[in-house]
Amino acid sequence: MKVPLLAFNDKGIYCQQADVYLDPWQPVKNAIITHGHADHSRWGHQNYITHHTNVPIIRHRLGEINVTGIAWNETFVINNVKFSLHPAGHIIGSSQIRVEHKGEVWVFTGDYKTEDDGISVPYEVVKCDTFITECTFGLPAFNWIPQAEVSSQINNWWAENKAEGKTSILFGYSLGKAQRLLKYLDTDIGTIYTHGAIENMTNVLRPLVDFPPTTLVTRETKKEDLLGNIVLAPPSAHGSTWIRKMTPFVTGSASGWMAFRGARRRRAVDKGFVLSDHCDWYSLLDCIKATGAEKIICTHGYTDIFSKYLRELGYDARTEKTQYEGETADSEGVEPENTAIENEA
Repeated sequence: MKVPLLAFNDKGIYCQQADVYLDPWQPVKNAIITHGHADHSRWGHQNYITHHTNVPIIRHRLGEINVTGIAWNETFVINNVKFSLHPAGHIIGSSQIRVEHKGEVWVFTGDYKTEDDGISVPYEVVKCDTFITECTFGLPAFNWIPQAEVSSQINNWWAENKAEGKTSILFGYSLGKAQRLLKYLDTDIGTIYTHGAIENMTNVLRPLVDFPPTTLVTRETKKEDLLGNIVLAPPSAHGSTWIRKMTPFVTGSASGWMAFRGARRRRAVDKGFVLSDHCDWYSLLDCIKATGAEKIICTHGYTDIFSKYLRELGYDARTEKTQYEGETADSEGVEPENTAIENEA
């Protein structure tokens, strides 16, 4: 019986021929990592391989690890298996992993999006035979509006809150979403303040991206200093004593889940902005078609519904269980409180 080029086991996605795992969720000897979010890059592996812009991110999160940085489209060979990393467009340093052996090509996307956010290297189509895709937002209800429109909504909301003498608190994950929001905030409106988790991660990324200046919220920061300004904070800060000291304030959340009715109410925020670092339904389908792949493996999200639709289109599609979270309807990912181990989505 032919051994598949990539197989799913209790540790992760395994390439037996090369004895290497892709984004493993249990400690292994050799791991190729797509990006820095905590569900894809975990502590405990002996050797890490990732894109070189992701190296400072995972070192910041995981500490001193044995990691090798690779450039886009750079081929590296492990036991006659060819690997290369290609832009996924999800967050800074996020990759798809191309695996080739004996003329067979598989691509593992990790998490990805096709809209150019201006801070990540845009998604690249990679031709393959088998395509392993997330489907976090694999329902037709998800159809993103252009990023520029969302940015205008956020800046207008901030300006309105300022006119009312209130602080704007905008929730976004410390790696990825926060930097995307920060890049397009209008500093003519006021000052951008940050929670420590976001400030620390943004400082890691400043050598790579021209971000606006930010001011860290400290114990010495007075609520009078914040009035009319905006505070970027991780969702874990919602309802904390840290945030209650900022009254009067208005809260907002940027997430793909804000496309669902009731999501804003469930998260107990005043305003929701539909902005995701993942593909919507239509982008997923376009990406799959562009790869030319006949076999599709759906890993996390609306796997059953999406794979069923793909089979109706004629694809050989199936699902596989993983421990990747992506953006979840309740938490939009996992963000530990420990700011030395930060996450997304």
